[in-house]
Amino acid sequence: MYLPMVVGVDGSESSLGAVDWAADEAALHEVPLRIVHAYRWDRYEGASLARELGKPSGHVTTDDILAVATRRARRHHPDLAVTTEATAEEPEYVLLREARNASAVILGTRGRGELAGLLLGSVSLTVATMSDCPVVVTRGDHDDRAAGGGRRGRIVVGVADAPTAAVRFACEEARRRGAALDAVRAWRCPTHDTVDHPLLAGTPERLHEERAAKELEAALADAPADVRLRRRTAEGPGSRVLSAASHEADLLVVGRRRPGQFGHRLGRVAHTLLHHSACPVAVVPDTT
Repeated sequence: MYLPMVVGVDGSESSLGAVDWAADEAALHEVPLRIVHAYRWDRYEGASLARELGKPSGHVTTDDILAVATRRARRHHPDLAVTTEATAEEPEYVLLREARNASAVILGTRGRGELAGLLLGSVSLTVATMSDCPVVVTRGDHDDRAAGGGRRGRIVVGVADAPTAAVRFACEEARRRGAALDAVRAWRCPTHDTVDHPLLAGTPERLHEERAAKELEAALADAPADVRLRRRTAEGPGSRVLSAASHEADLLVVGRRRPGQFGHRLGRVAHTLLHHSACPVAVVPDTT
């Protein structure tokens, strides 16, 4: 059974960029594309869609939004199987329900004005936090299409201290695109690890870096041999290290841990990257 790619669209430029990305992804994975619109989404960024339709934004209908989204999806992939749905429900509820039977959910940031590159809409944040499947938030330049390896031909995955679904997802994306994969493990030397610590023999940084390198190797133990893989450890907070790496990537992949005592939670690193990454971010839930 081939689960579809699901993309949420509200008529904004951000969501239409997400349609472009989703269409590329669906074609790469040879799965259908499902375009979903919830009536209660605001359409404050609908100017470009209105221009494309040649009518005032106040006259844009649900059918118009879905028609334009479908047309954009087939612009580069005319044979792509596309289905649409419009429903008068809260968008978070609709998309989380769709995620139960999707290979991935693709969303725009829905920022506005001069801060469009920094702000993340509550819908995208909620879905990324609670979705049962990977969620891609299409940050950065929407001209960076998923097809053909992307503009830079590189994917970055943030590696935690154990093999994760995020690593498997990143390997598959790199292989399908023919892109290189940078696996990055950030590390830090706690301030209490001084040269006076009896176990550190005067080189605390080296020991932390070596431990990070071993954890990186363990996480990549099952990486496919046909993926062009580069291993890298870097000192610093994970959010800063990965944010810097995102400037040279077409896609940044991070994991999300299983729900714990307090339910679904998005890690601090993933949360920061969803707001500040220079490229699209995939948040992949742990399935182990």
